[in-house]
Amino acid sequence: MGLLDILLGRTKPVAPDLDQLFALPSAAVTLQAAAGFTPTGTGAVCFATVEGAAFEQTRREVQALLDADSERWSSPRSAEAGSGGSPPVELRRDDYGYSWLVSTRGPEQLPELVNDLHAVNSAMEVNGFGPQLLCSLAAFTDDADRKLALVYLYKRASFYPFAPLPGGAERRDSALELQVKAALTNDLRIEQDLSRWFPVWGAPGL
Repeated sequence: MGLLDILLGRTKPVAPDLDQLFALPSAAVTLQAAAGFTPTGTGAVCFATVEGAAFEQTRREVQALLDADSERWSSPRSAEAGSGGSPPVELRRDDYGYSWLVSTRGPEQLPELVNDLHAVNSAMEVNGFGPQLLCSLAAFTDDADRKLALVYLYKRASFYPFAPLPGGAERRDSALELQVKAALTNDLRIEQDLSRWFPVWGAPGL
């Protein structure tokens, strides 16, 4: 089974359910209590790289949507202080040829970050790029500077934890991942097929 088969869930199609993303804030509370991890404020949507004017128009629509959302929720005081305005949304490509639309918020703004991820996925769906969507993630860290992502598989409508070990050797902390799986069973729709817990090396925020 190849990478795209794993990420796209071709062996068992499941209807995408982006509303599952809204469970992340409550799961984050459980995660902090159980394992000491807190949000970093970084999240991203991964998709198979696409080119052309149609995608660029979609990217602009996503940016405009997030700009409007940020302006609606930012207070005059925060705007004067320079902390309001649009969250930076960047298009990045990793070493494996995949693209990421990255949103950066404050660590305390996980609900807003989840709204961003939902908006990016929805905009790509509406504009015909649903088949290219692979996964979304929210990044977390703990006091020991360990990294963790909660990864949402678009085609599986399920989550799994990914915990890369430091050092750049592409090794993962499987014990921590299983600990997080057990802790979040009642908060998130956890992917039960461990072969689909694909390591997202080079993902933004990790």
